[in-house]
Amino acid sequence: MQFKWTSVWGFVRRNLLTTLTILGVIVGIALGLGLRAVPAEGDSWSQRDVTYINYVGDLFLRTLKALILPLIVSSLIAAVGSLDLSLSKKIGGRAVLYYLATTVLAVILGIVLVVTIKPGSDRDGGEADASDAPQRNVTTVDTLLDLVRNMFPPNLVQACTQQYQTVLKPPASKPDETDIYRWTITGAYADGMNILGLVVASIVFGVALGATKRENALVLQFFQQLSHIVMKVTGWVIWLSPVGVTFLIAAKILEIEDLGDVFGKLGLYFAVVAGGILFHGFVVLSLLFFLFTRNNPLKFIANMGQALATAFGTSSSSATLPVTMQCLEEKNNIDPRVSRFVLPIGATINMDGTALYEAVAAIFIAQLRGLSLSFGNVLAISITATAASIGAAGIPQAGLVTLVMVLDTVGLPAEDVSLIIAVDWLLDRFRTLVNVLGDSFGAAIVYHYSKAELQNTKSLDGGLSGATHLSQDSSDPELAYHTDTILANDDKNIRL
Repeated sequence: MQFKWTSVWGFVRRNLLTTLTILGVIVGIALGLGLRAVPAEGDSWSQRDVTYINYVGDLFLRTLKALILPLIVSSLIAAVGSLDLSLSKKIGGRAVLYYLATTVLAVILGIVLVVTIKPGSDRDGGEADASDAPQRNVTTVDTLLDLVRNMFPPNLVQACTQQYQTVLKPPASKPDETDIYRWTITGAYADGMNILGLVVASIVFGVALGATKRENALVLQFFQQLSHIVMKVTGWVIWLSPVGVTFLIAAKILEIEDLGDVFGKLGLYFAVVAGGILFHGFVVLSLLFFLFTRNNPLKFIANMGQALATAFGTSSSSATLPVTMQCLEEKNNIDPRVSRFVLPIGATINMDGTALYEAVAAIFIAQLRGLSLSFGNVLAISITATAASIGAAGIPQAGLVTLVMVLDTVGLPAEDVSLIIAVDWLLDRFRTLVNVLGDSFGAAIVYHYSKAELQNTKSLDGGLSGATHLSQDSSDPELAYHTDTILANDDKNIRL
């Protein structure tokens, strides 16, 4: 009996943070629903009161976001720089191939569900307040061109805080012109980190560092140690996640004026999107993981519980990135060289949940409007939804903005986004959760197929996952000797 209690206590200790975070999600929902009943009938919580309740959660989210920049830059440069160029190409290629394939699968699943169930046919979608809908006029072509432009930022310092955005303005001679393809094109920089540009720049820098690591051993070690430090700080910050997630969710529930009315009007649409997203994440992706690795997907998902709960609470795959890395390296034993290379790429381009949501939402709105879609329209939606999901920033409700370009493919105005905005806050949490799960599965599958090659290269210190070493008898004795001499540690291994 004593042994059983010891085993239970050991399990609790190993999974304490995950358990507390999931409990925080539950408590946040209960707290939000409970506080809604506090004001007198007909009254509601003021925006100021909701802001106060959200304050603790906002501090937690700010702290996580502050880690994104140093984490992405140091992790990518250290991971890519520690690999041979040929191996970097293979790992990157495998990651991109997997992410694109699963995104296409997600879009196909979403289209099949919405065309079969038809949640928008002969139903009132319920007009939501259009004031919260994205108002920027965009075209599909401009959005895709902006995506490529942001891959090559002219100023890396500016890329840390801003990203390029095409702005369309009606010509001064014809201010009433409605055809936006005739409008004047101007460029502007909008607030928001250009993660895609930073990822590309970091990979290029890492490749260059890997090609010159014999001469620049200390530069490589600097980024490796910086990555180690950032992960250490991450370990401290994520202990705040149970409390932060609780208040984030409670405040969001209080913001909705009438929960019953919202879900009554959009219930079937919500069920189709949420059900499709969860099925894709926990069934389709789990099946792929099992087929490729022959490992138990349920155990893998359980080990990612902390990251998934944080994703649901923060609604941001980028903000969850530090937690995702820690779960993969500590609990699922993924090589840090793979996780820190693949995950930032996944957080940027792999948006399975967002792709499925945008395909379903566009067809749902077309059904509400009584618009008959041809096979060509559906195919255009699928392609655009895939491209739009790649361009979606890893921030709360970014998919709502990129949905505008998907609507453009079937001739629907941007204002129609207001039809579904009422439930988007909750759907955004489900799709973020699946986005993070998809990134994690991808890293694990890439690692599985890269094990043999990784064993022949030097190790990167996983920080929180256990130290590995570059010793004098490594496969690159010149680099080892050079590093050891500079650090005056000829008789010891160098921890990288």
